[in-house]
Amino acid sequence: MSVHVLSWVLSEVKQGRRVAVATIISAKGSVPGKPGAKLAINSKMQNFGTVGGAGLELKIEKKLIELLNEDINLSRKKGGKIETFYLYKDAKGKEGIPLDSLCGGQVEVSLEIIEPMPHILIAGGGHVGRCVALIADSLGWDYSIFDVRKEYSNTEKYPYSNENISMSVNDFLKSEDSQSIQRFSDILLLGHDWSVDQELLLGLLKLREDELIPRIGAIGSTSKWKSFKKAAIADGVKEEWFKNARCPIGIDIGAVTPEEIGLAVCAEILALERKITHTEN
Repeated sequence: MSVHVLSWVLSEVKQGRRVAVATIISAKGSVPGKPGAKLAINSKMQNFGTVGGAGLELKIEKKLIELLNEDINLSRKKGGKIETFYLYKDAKGKEGIPLDSLCGGQVEVSLEIIEPMPHILIAGGGHVGRCVALIADSLGWDYSIFDVRKEYSNTEKYPYSNENISMSVNDFLKSEDSQSIQRFSDILLLGHDWSVDQELLLGLLKLREDELIPRIGAIGSTSKWKSFKKAAIADGVKEEWFKNARCPIGIDIGAVTPEEIGLAVCAEILALERKITHTEN
């Protein structure tokens, strides 16, 4: 059962969802769940696995939901924790959580959050896209490549990418929906042609509408972004759909070269993940 639960957890994390996991690490007496038993709950409140059912599972499920509802930065600093549950109702003097049960046993349970790593869709496999991919490799982040040109999106050029996608923008948008696109934490518009970026931006905004995931960022100037927004609104995109989109991308470090721009862009993504706000001097 543990293998199935872990497989489910990894699948959910790959889809960009946070998952809280409980694992029984020790058990004494008559208890429903044995060491190694696991229960997982994702950020959509879907669960998988079991730690034995009954009142114990309800208590553990409540603890997992509390973890998921904590501030992400706080839970990241605290890490996981271990709780002791006593399966008898007269255990109120114990350093643990009593259950209204007559089993008479006790279990120790580890509780932890598995956070998804950024998964970037690099839309444009040219110089800057290549540098973003190299930095993502060093950070252990996932990334996929989209480019209308096959020579810029293939396993030879990007051997470590999750996906190498080469097709028209229209075909790509038809292959995605509002759920599948959420496997990406960020979509970076780094195309060689502004019209490709614009078409992709308009399609993505309509696809995800007011969903918070993924974030969308475009390389370029503020005048380019104004032009994109004007075209998008004329095409039926609502102003509020831009709330999680931005241009230009990258923390201002005076970046000039593709390598420096890639560093600035990844630094910004990390700051957004950690919810760190940078202000200009």
